[in-house]
Amino acid sequence: MSDYIIITDSSCDLPDNLVKELELEVLPLSFIMDGKTYRNYPDNREMSPDVFYGKQKDGLMATTNAVNVGEATDAIEAVLKQGKDVLVLAFSSGLSTTYNSFQIAAQDLAGQYPDRKVYAVDTLCASLGQGMFVYQAAKLRQAGKSIEEVRDWAEANKLNQCHWFTVNDLFFLKKGGRVSAATAVVGTMLQIKPVMHVDNEGHLIKATTARGRKASLNALVDKVGELAEDPASQTMFISNSDCLDEAQYVADEIKKRYGAKEIIINSIGPVIGAHTGPGCVALFFTGKHR
Repeated sequence: MSDYIIITDSSCDLPDNLVKELELEVLPLSFIMDGKTYRNYPDNREMSPDVFYGKQKDGLMATTNAVNVGEATDAIEAVLKQGKDVLVLAFSSGLSTTYNSFQIAAQDLAGQYPDRKVYAVDTLCASLGQGMFVYQAAKLRQAGKSIEEVRDWAEANKLNQCHWFTVNDLFFLKKGGRVSAATAVVGTMLQIKPVMHVDNEGHLIKATTARGRKASLNALVDKVGELAEDPASQTMFISNSDCLDEAQYVADEIKKRYGAKEIIINSIGPVIGAHTGPGCVALFFTGKHR
């Protein structure tokens, strides 16, 4: 049995069955909607994505909170008290202060528990891209790799985690400051869809545009051909916000064009979905570079 636990946060959007299978600890981030605070657990016990996106379509907006130092400390210390070491794989520092909180907590607790190992890695990943990265690390842990080996692998490979996504409605990206109001209005009128990715600093940036929804989905598929390392042999991940059919279309095209055998699809949780809105499809795979 492994002597360390991998902790991540719920922005990873991993399905609950994989969280259990991989023996992960997932700290739930919180979001506020209609004046009430909810926790984003992998099993969606407080609000499911279906309910969340339904509320968004009815006009309700959500705000999100990063993990604070106290929450990070409690999560790590609970594992240390079991006599196990901790490897934290946290949400991108380019999008949240969650990693910073984990890093401060890890440093503080390392001094309090000198016989234990506590490491925190800034994944520079988000949503199921973070989930994919955690999945890969957890598979190494299950294969018997030490905590230092997995930490070093994570640091060496995080910039090979490709994140590509598109949205159907520019309103939420405008609200988050990712596109201008003028771009949102003109883009909506002309059916111009942004194709975006997460860069080497963990920031969300626009890479290109496509005319129409189908073209934007095909643009995601094209990225596999451009960047993926041996796509037929890797497990890819696709997340979506209330548009499962379109996520399945992307998966089917990747299998048809590149021979991919395993693609895991899951919903974008409320923490990420607060910023994307409904109609987001995101594709994640291991590539030569981002």
